[in-house]
Amino acid sequence: MSTPSAIIVGVGAEQGLGAALCRLLADKGYHVVIAGRTPAKIDQVAASIKASGGSAEAVETDATDEAAVIRLFEHAFTARDDIAAPDFVVFNAGINRPIGFRDLTAAQFEEFWRICCFGGFLVGREAARHLTPLGRGTVIFTGASASLRGKTGFAQFAAAKAGLRMISQSMAREFGPLGLHVAHTIIDGGIDGERLRSRRPDVDADGLLNIDAIAESYWHIHRQHPSAWTQELDLRPYKENF
Repeated sequence: MSTPSAIIVGVGAEQGLGAALCRLLADKGYHVVIAGRTPAKIDQVAASIKASGGSAEAVETDATDEAAVIRLFEHAFTARDDIAAPDFVVFNAGINRPIGFRDLTAAQFEEFWRICCFGGFLVGREAARHLTPLGRGTVIFTGASASLRGKTGFAQFAAAKAGLRMISQSMAREFGPLGLHVAHTIIDGGIDGERLRSRRPDVDADGLLNIDAIAESYWHIHRQHPSAWTQELDLRPYKENF
């Protein structure tokens, strides 16, 4: 019997959501295709999984590069005797920092859109092209509270994340009847990972989202019965004011 496989796009530091998803899937018996822009980081995640007895490979991928995303999916879906075609795809690439609206440049706005929205379109499109003929699979897009509302200093982030949410909704309506489960998560709060910790080392972890707990929720979505699919799931710490 072939090993199931998954593609996780947007993997960075080992203490990040993308890496946590890769580790969880490897623990579930999956071969994980680890895609990210920084070779050293994705290689480290793959090496850690292999050292623990899991199956993984790192594929350097810029999610905003159409040719690179196409190559990633062609590679992952190339027939192999011991590894089945992927049935789980996650788009987790992102960028976020506050910029005053009057200081926001066109280049900065486009950068946020390309990473948070355009990259999601490319990954979602290739996932649909490869999974729809198989009549099964799950695609999850990582969103944020900015997917629902804009805040001071975050127009560039909110615009991109709201666009990603609309991509997920459109895909869910088009491909759900064809057997493809498309979902979007609202991550409402700070994620307890390397990115946040490096900027706020004294932050209280009790008020943050645990990366492994988020990953478990993604797995739950993937394993849902088709009679009760989630299209959107919001996750927040119990202390979060919303």
